[in-house]
Amino acid sequence: MVGGSARVRPPRELTEDPEAWPQLASGDIGAEAVRVIACRLAQSLAERRLSLRQAAAGSGVNRQAIADLLAGRSWPDVATVARLEAFTGARLWPVGTGVERDGGH
Repeated sequence: MVGGSARVRPPRELTEDPEAWPQLASGDIGAEAVRVIACRLAQSLAERRLSLRQAAAGSGVNRQAIADLLAGRSWPDVATVARLEAFTGARLWPVGTGVERDGGH
């Protein structure tokens, strides 16, 4: 499986306290990236007073996929993150967690 066995479990389950998702950091680099994306997306949607339905319609990402991302129940793919970034105008991808983008290389 791409991503290894860690992706068998949802990202929230790779934190010390899954019930505290997304407030507590994860020691798993992949889960931490998803956690940061979820936090930034939630903040962006709240600032813009957008519902999940509005975010789905504007981004082209399924509403349930957005809900699952925010709840830490799924591993979003690159296209999902890109569409949500484009729609919100916010940088969702984490910086400084060791999962930085390489500038297109």
